[in-house]
Amino acid sequence: MVSCKWQTLVLNALRFEAGWLLCVLGGSWVAAFAGGSLLAWHLWRCAWPGEWRFIAGFALLGLVIDGGLQLLGGFDFNDQTLVLGLLPLWLWMLWPLFATLVYHSLAWLWRYPLLAALCGAISGPLSYYGGALLAEVTLSAWLLPAQALVWALLCVGISYFKPMRQRGR
Repeated sequence: MVSCKWQTLVLNALRFEAGWLLCVLGGSWVAAFAGGSLLAWHLWRCAWPGEWRFIAGFALLGLVIDGGLQLLGGFDFNDQTLVLGLLPLWLWMLWPLFATLVYHSLAWLWRYPLLAALCGAISGPLSYYGGALLAEVTLSAWLLPAQALVWALLCVGISYFKPMRQRGR
């Protein structure tokens, strides 16, 4: 028999993947509805007490990091509407959606900081590359190596400063 916890973790990862696809393929209006709905579901049914603070903080971090990279010329979004003049809503929504994985389906990863850094350095840029192809966004040549560094550092940071619940408190 498959454990309920295992099923919950798989469903958490699948919700993120569905949200990623809906945001990237659907654009900002779909991201607002689908991403908002997935976040609301997560907070209502799956989140640990206080997890909303981490998700909100990660959303703000995404606006700062990707917004900064946008200001440096890393992205060309063509004629897409930008949140605060920085990012399209669909790209920004991916940050809080990713944060829904941290306490759940990716919780095992934070025990291994070097593996977390490697996974971040590979999967982060691949996500941006795939999203850019699907959403017709042009990326500067330097952006993917920069994203590899950003996501490696983010994942190491999560490993060392992970939520108390994950430390075995």
